Amino acid sequence: MSVKKGDKVKVEYTGTLDDGTVFDTSEGREPLEFEVGSGQIIKGFDDAVIGMKKGEEKEIKISPSEAYGEVNPELIKKIPKDNLPPGQEPQPGMMLVLGTPDGRRIPAKITEVTDKDVTIDLNHPLAGKTLNFKIKVVDIL
Repeated sequence: MSVKKGDKVKVEYTGTLDDGTVFDTSEGREPLEFEVGSGQIIKGFDDAVIGMKKGEEKEIKISPSEAYGEVNPELIKKIPKDNLPPGQEPQPGMMLVLGTPDGRRIPAKITEVTDKDVTIDLNHPLAGKTLNFKIKVVDIL
């Protein structure tokens, strides 16, 4: 039996960047369970499991367009330093969580700090990156 769209699957995986850095893994956790083709996970990963059999392993490379997209320059914003919560000195590389009017919370990375402003990047941390995955189908439910 091969995985097809609409199947629920359990997979073990390790995700790495081209430099070998592991950015996510199921190791030490329960396998990832999702419905194939439902949009619950990135498209490249979703497409890769189609046709795999239980117990099968493979390695894939996913371009940014099939993962978290390219870096969108419109999501890089300058905000006045005064708008940040008091008590902590902002530093490049720090992460903030911003609240939206509709109650969602969005992570933002500080990329630059000046006397008056802070530049934040609202792109997904993996935007613009090629992702490599080692995938093993553990079960087809």
